[in-house]
Amino acid sequence: MGDMSKMLEGMQENAAKLQAELESKTFSVKSGGGMVELSVNGKGEVIDLNIDDSLMGDKDSLQILIIGAINDANKMVLQNQQNSALGMLGSMGGINPFGAK
Repeated sequence: MGDMSKMLEGMQENAAKLQAELESKTFSVKSGGGMVELSVNGKGEVIDLNIDDSLMGDKDSLQILIIGAINDANKMVLQNQQNSALGMLGSMGGINPFGAK
């Protein structure tokens, strides 16, 4: 039981490190050929938004480009989280905590 406890403790520490690492990352996307630029952090929170002045009179286009940029940024964050989680599992030496092979 002691070994299992140590392993779980190590996994918790690794998960905390991973979470902090993910949160410190910034993901930037451009939409409409750079007319909308959006940056999000690793938690998916928008931290910066730049909109080209030419879009200010075209509400429909602006909405479409912002939605597209948000969706693209969220996909990047999710993909990074998944890749990091898989990397963490791989670093455990192939141990499968669910017992499946």
